[in-house]
Amino acid sequence: MIRVLLADDEELIRQALAALLGLEGDIEVVAQAGEGRAALEAVRAHRPDVAVVDLEMPPPGGIELAAELGRALPSCAVVILTGHGRPGHLRRALDAGARGFLAKGAPGGALADVIRRVHAGARYVDPALAADALTLPPCPLTPRELDTLRLAGYGSPVTVIARRTHLAPGTVRNHLSACVQKLGAVDRADAVRIAREAGWL
Repeated sequence: MIRVLLADDEELIRQALAALLGLEGDIEVVAQAGEGRAALEAVRAHRPDVAVVDLEMPPPGGIELAAELGRALPSCAVVILTGHGRPGHLRRALDAGARGFLAKGAPGGALADVIRRVHAGARYVDPALAADALTLPPCPLTPRELDTLRLAGYGSPVTVIARRTHLAPGTVRNHLSACVQKLGAVDRADAVRIAREAGWL
């Protein structure tokens, strides 16, 4: 049996996926979680073979969770499910160690097939997203610039961003200005929008 953890903050989706996977003779859903921290605890407690996690859920989100799961239980393959797939998300997910990347709108049996593939050591990436990712230019922002822009996207003022990133307020302003310039944005909010649409945040 392939032991699976499901992590999604939408309970109806989680239950529907569990019911679908319950029809498969070789897959058993051993745990469910509604947010990232609970998923980490469930992985440590149940030691699943595969974790299916939503891209966007309460912290840590799917990509950050994939990286943390890789450290907590390297034998657990991670599949990221998303309703808002962007090529940038795909790149970040693979960099974080995810072995599968699937759209939530995929046919019913697709998830079970992807679970079997990643459990066997293969990778699976939604073909349309893979094609888009090949043509997407790399993110022009540095990791520090992305960190400051991400926090700005939550509406955090410069002083709070400075405290959280351990940077001087002037340095934070410089990073945010660089983000606006590099992305060809009108202002910070526009820079956040551009970066989100590209999947860099």
